[in-house]
Amino acid sequence: MKRIICLLLFLLLCLPTLAACRQTTDTVRVWTLNGTTGFGMAPLIAAADESTYTFTVEKDATAVRDAVINGTADIAALPTNVAAALYNATNGGVRVLALNTGSVLYVVGTDGDIRDLSALSGKTLFVPAQNPTFIMKALLDRAGIPDVVLDSTTYPTPDALRDAVAAGLVTLAVLPEPMLTIAKEAAAREGRALKSLLDVGAEWSNYFNEDSLVQGCVVVRTAFLEEHPEAVAAFLQDYEACIHYVNSYPDLAAAHIKDVGIFANAEVAADALPHCNIIFKSNTDMKSALAAFLAQMPPKAIGGKVPDDDFYYLETK
Repeated sequence: MKRIICLLLFLLLCLPTLAACRQTTDTVRVWTLNGTTGFGMAPLIAAADESTYTFTVEKDATAVRDAVINGTADIAALPTNVAAALYNATNGGVRVLALNTGSVLYVVGTDGDIRDLSALSGKTLFVPAQNPTFIMKALLDRAGIPDVVLDSTTYPTPDALRDAVAAGLVTLAVLPEPMLTIAKEAAAREGRALKSLLDVGAEWSNYFNEDSLVQGCVVVRTAFLEEHPEAVAAFLQDYEACIHYVNSYPDLAAAHIKDVGIFANAEVAADALPHCNIIFKSNTDMKSALAAFLAQMPPKAIGGKVPDDDFYYLETK
């Protein structure tokens, strides 16, 4: 009953723009990913009237990307590097609306002596392939610590690395939330203590623009934005209210996260949420953070080049 009451309050107080959106366009088709990229959208999925929004939850960023390309999705939540690559691949066919996830990466292990990046010198650090590897390489290079071995082939996926860490097969790794919380709880059941040794986002801020390690965003098809600017503006207001709700009421948000298929375990989601860095950053704040992050990524990770200024949707007041 408490969850129902809170959801009704969310509808009444935090989503005033739903009716306005109905007046401007047909149903807005929103696609999102499970996991942290979709955490901040869960209450909106639970609350939305289908005459305003329809939602599709996917586990594969490629499927979401393709839905944007073929016009099946109007708005989509994606990793920031995928959004940049999509912009380049479509010659400006998408615009980024807002950032929804900051850093979710943590160095985890059993060595309590690791208190800063320099302590990683000479060690092997297991890292999921692709973006986490690119991020750690950029960070270690900037910090002047070139002798860390980044192993992204033994356990290339976050799931595989999580299981290896939980089983004690790996003693030093980079894990994203909520995989970190899952690994800690699984290890604890076996009598092993895993520690969060370093917050990668905090370390990134020591060497690059502060809070510029941004890993998730929402994009819109440029054609849809041009045809329905009011609907896009309404969505952004609804989405910002939704993220505020998630950060203010993590236990209730975790129930929505489970109910709408973003993540299967509400208890794990609730435990992980304080470390998932769910944010809403738009306009010039979004642009400065995302441009700084993308400038540190290898060209192959972002579609060949850093996107130009037209990539960023900046609302005019």
